[in-house]
Amino acid sequence: MAAAQDADTTAGTAAFSVGGTGVTGVTVNATEVDDDATVEQSIVVTPTSVTVPEGSTGTFTARLAAQPSSSVTVTTTAGSGDSNLTVSSGASLTFTTSNWNTPQTVTLAAAQDTDTTNGSRTFTVASTGLTSRTVTATEADDDGGPNPTHVENPYAGATGYVNPNWSAKAAAEPGGSAVANTSTAVWLDRIAAIAGSSSAMSLRAHLDEAVRQDAANGSAPLTIQIVIYNLPNRDCSALASNGELLIAQDGFNRYKSEYIDPIAAIMRDSAYANLRIVTIIEPDSLPNLVTNINSFEKCREANGAGGYRDGVRYALNQLHAIPNVYTYIDAAHHAWLGWDSNFQPSVNLFYETVAGATAGVDSVDGFIVNTANYSATTEPHFTINTTVPPNNTSIRQSKWVDWNWYVDEQSFAIALRNALIAKGFRSGLGMLIDTSRNGWGGSARPSGPSTSTNVDEFVNQSRVDRRIHAGNWCNQSGAGMGTRPTASPAAGLDAYVWIKPPGESDGASRDIPNDEGKKFDRMCDPTYTGNSLNGNNMSGAKADAPLSGQWFSAQFRELLANAYPPIN
Repeated sequence: MAAAQDADTTAGTAAFSVGGTGVTGVTVNATEVDDDATVEQSIVVTPTSVTVPEGSTGTFTARLAAQPSSSVTVTTTAGSGDSNLTVSSGASLTFTTSNWNTPQTVTLAAAQDTDTTNGSRTFTVASTGLTSRTVTATEADDDGGPNPTHVENPYAGATGYVNPNWSAKAAAEPGGSAVANTSTAVWLDRIAAIAGSSSAMSLRAHLDEAVRQDAANGSAPLTIQIVIYNLPNRDCSALASNGELLIAQDGFNRYKSEYIDPIAAIMRDSAYANLRIVTIIEPDSLPNLVTNINSFEKCREANGAGGYRDGVRYALNQLHAIPNVYTYIDAAHHAWLGWDSNFQPSVNLFYETVAGATAGVDSVDGFIVNTANYSATTEPHFTINTTVPPNNTSIRQSKWVDWNWYVDEQSFAIALRNALIAKGFRSGLGMLIDTSRNGWGGSARPSGPSTSTNVDEFVNQSRVDRRIHAGNWCNQSGAGMGTRPTASPAAGLDAYVWIKPPGESDGASRDIPNDEGKKFDRMCDPTYTGNSLNGNNMSGAKADAPLSGQWFSAQFRELLANAYPPIN
């Protein structure tokens, strides 16, 4: 409901009828809170009824109806009802003479329990001298059956799965035990990875281990992340991560029958129904159809039948149908899609692809940016609006930013989310940022903004991302581990995650024969002087790297040493 601006001082009322076929109609009475000269001060709460998934959170907002003469404190306290429903954040809000009409968020949480009841509890929103408001919260229970509730954010209130294979390798490195219990993703980068090998756990073995960890972690649910990464013509613009399937060799049918179908069958097993299984759908696939179909034949082929659109839709159709499986589509990063020529076409492609799935836009929980990449989550010393004196030169003119509209991943992720929702995706769409290797700490990290009046010098001396070029992606020298996995770090973000396990190579620095379809990409060669995609700069890659996915000890040690925030 909306109340139009008017010039009177009357708090008008209106009745609205709500009805539908086969249901009993009701009448909703609305009273305007007038904001003109003689308006009575009050607390405005939206909405007054909140559903909170068990093990997760729900929110409402509060603001004032009129400008106060001094700061006003508004508190939210729990009343009678289910004690598992509590105030998680925003219990005390301060409204000033300047922010009084800006809604502030109160977050409610529903703790995990073993009952099957959708409990409820009232919360009182109050301030001295004002009429209090009541918010009713109802828990969406996830117990009592083989299909737990599909929650809004699978990371909220959950612990993360620790991959024993990665954990053991990390712990074996000097100082690695400090991060060995961090949750990282499991990559299924070929058909054989589903069944595993003598040196790698199978998908079922990972899920069995996840069930064991879930049983040991108390009442909290457990989230396990699986990267779905085997499209035909995979990674069509690169070589280091080429896959085993080709469109011209019946790749799409093999992708369906030999890859996605077996994965879905395993995830559908009722033994895993209480896990929150997050799937990261095909990194670097759809973005290639925006930027690289004119330059690479394999990308042009992937733009047609049996290509990336069909493959992503098939994965969504099979995986979304499993209630405890969550689907996040890869959306590259700001230094790939952040220009006008790429941003809206990407939004359009994402919508067109997902809308064509059986469940349409409801088949995705969100999108992920920066997968296995190095772009900083936030640049602390400048924003896209920063200008450099004395001529107030926009930092967009610098060679590093190069007229991009974003300087970091968080600003890109939020803008992309807003554009996707405006296009037609659901309002609860969540975003993930891979922070596994974008910390950029160590001695090379700037402690503050530059004082240079040259825009290129200012940006280069101020940026924490220390790559030679933002297009460099392979085993970047000088990188560090980023912020550890964190649920709900900012509005619109479901989590910071470690999808790329630190220490696993991006690609070999020389040609290494293999049976995985992975080829030598010069961007992984530290002597390579670059191409048009990275401004003909050096690759910035570390030497002596193994095949993509294999353990790279020297890289892990550097990532640990350069971590930001630092790791002790």
